[in-house]
Amino acid sequence: MSARYNNVLLLCSDEHDPRHSGFMGSTVTRTPNLDRLAAGGSVFTHAYTPSPICVPARASLATGRWVHDHRCWDNAIAYDGRQPSWAHRLHEAGVGVESIGKLHYRSAAADTGFDRQREAVHIADGMGQVWGCVRDPLPERSDGAGLFKKIGAGESDYNRFDRRVAEGTMDWLEQRAALGAAGRARKPAMIFSGFVAPHFPLIVPQQYLDLYPLDTLPWPKLRPESGYQRHPWVERQAMFNQLDAQLGDDQRRRLAMASYFGLISFLDEQVGRVLSALEALGLTDDTLVMYISDHGDNLGTRGLWNKSVLYRESTGVPMVLSGPGIAPRSVSTNTTLADIFPTVLDAFGVAPSAEDASLPGHSLLDLAVRPDFERTAFSEYHAVGSPSGAFMLARGRYKYHHYVGYEPELFDLVDDPEETTSLHDSAEHAGVLADMQARLRRIVDPLAIDRLAKDDQNALVESYGGRDIALGKGKTGATPVPGAAA
Repeated sequence: MSARYNNVLLLCSDEHDPRHSGFMGSTVTRTPNLDRLAAGGSVFTHAYTPSPICVPARASLATGRWVHDHRCWDNAIAYDGRQPSWAHRLHEAGVGVESIGKLHYRSAAADTGFDRQREAVHIADGMGQVWGCVRDPLPERSDGAGLFKKIGAGESDYNRFDRRVAEGTMDWLEQRAALGAAGRARKPAMIFSGFVAPHFPLIVPQQYLDLYPLDTLPWPKLRPESGYQRHPWVERQAMFNQLDAQLGDDQRRRLAMASYFGLISFLDEQVGRVLSALEALGLTDDTLVMYISDHGDNLGTRGLWNKSVLYRESTGVPMVLSGPGIAPRSVSTNTTLADIFPTVLDAFGVAPSAEDASLPGHSLLDLAVRPDFERTAFSEYHAVGSPSGAFMLARGRYKYHHYVGYEPELFDLVDDPEETTSLHDSAEHAGVLADMQARLRRIVDPLAIDRLAKDDQNALVESYGGRDIALGKGKTGATPVPGAAA
């Protein structure tokens, strides 16, 4: 093993649409620390999640596999270590590997490869949101999990937790620096720091909310009350979730937006504390820093909130690499969170196993010097509110959405980057549509995987006593964090 870096710092937020960042061009959201990190490194401008919901995305992040491969379909079927993760591979190679904060795996007792987990957050009670597995058939509507009962200024358990994650990461850096100062050998090591902002509850300290006066915020695009018609699959999900109705009126919708932006700025400050410690401790010369999130947030677009659809608001993720040897540049190559697995191994010079070599990801350290390399990004969704499996491909200028049992969508991201008009029935684009459909089927059989996901979920539902009982299981809303009030 010949490590390229002695330290790797992977900072992961939750539910951050990257377009709400200064480094991605936002003129609204204030992210000076993330902007500073991005200015000194490579920014992957077309990065996607393998699934637009927490637990499946994080299982793909851990294993480098697509959701239909690891079969963690939703927020009740979580990664349990049975398939190898990059943490397993580092541990086997003698690289120290720790986590602090949100992982969202099955439990801390599962062997997921880490030498140590601090402030660990996993699915609630080892059970998660069982109610979201009831989708064969999907009930007409849900009574929700109370995502927006409280929004606006305040101090939440999540805010306090994120400060502790920053402090724990800084402690880890201090320990690394102390080893060097004492003349002791420092074996290569990595820490995964899992923040929860800007994930709901949309509660944020007043100083961050004040950055975003409600009357200055841009109104979300494609609102149904303005005449926009949602795709039938999306409409079915929206009617099930009723999230927009939970907010009630436009003033609360604006407050929700401001709170989300405020949480991004709050997160940015925590990242800034970590980066300042890294610099003050003299560790920048041998440290790779990565910033990612697990998925995005619709934030009122199309009358949708939270995540769980295939549009860029939900499937796009931030992806920034910074460290020695990484030139400042913007990289338009399509990437996904599945690329983190090979990137981590590459950073430490750990040779991939034969099993690893078959994974779909590619090291971002290599892609950073191939800024226009053509790749296909893939995402899929089989979780709460979905009447059937949904699959996304992005390649070149086009993005394709496949919904089992519904018409597809096709977008030209050059002419229509906001995905406002589908070209699926355009004769001029029939060849593109056919090509995307063929590429999708080389990755997955949509019908077979839709059935497999529902069979796995039905088995879980039955293990809890059937649909009626399962619909009441796991409706805690946001996953509790250590130290949370009862």
